[in-house]
Amino acid sequence: MDKRDVMQYSPLTLAFMGDSVYEQLVRKRLVMEANRPANALHKLATERVCAEYQAAAVRMLLDNNLLSDDEQDILKRGRNASGVSAPKHSTVAEYRNATGLECLFGYLFLLDEHERINELFNKIWEANLPIK
Repeated sequence: MDKRDVMQYSPLTLAFMGDSVYEQLVRKRLVMEANRPANALHKLATERVCAEYQAAAVRMLLDNNLLSDDEQDILKRGRNASGVSAPKHSTVAEYRNATGLECLFGYLFLLDEHERINELFNKIWEANLPIK
């Protein structure tokens, strides 16, 4: 797809796609690190896929100027999308930032920007963000 076509999708549709892309990367990384029982893998995955962790990832990416202007715009579109309601375990701000990150990953995925997805994901993974 080209950028014009991808921009026709709503931010929440992009986030829907990006959620699966991001979660698959987390799961792959955990499996590649060590052969663990499934319940241990699930626990470790949910720690990094939750809104709180993803919000911290957004702050790290923005604080370190790791996103292009276009990427920041897409992240903001996802963060500001209407119809987002936070679960009880996270704040509205955390959930909106997490939606923004997922929107960015969905956008890059539909553009076939797999190298950029991996670059950003590796920065997030290596940042040693706090896990709740």
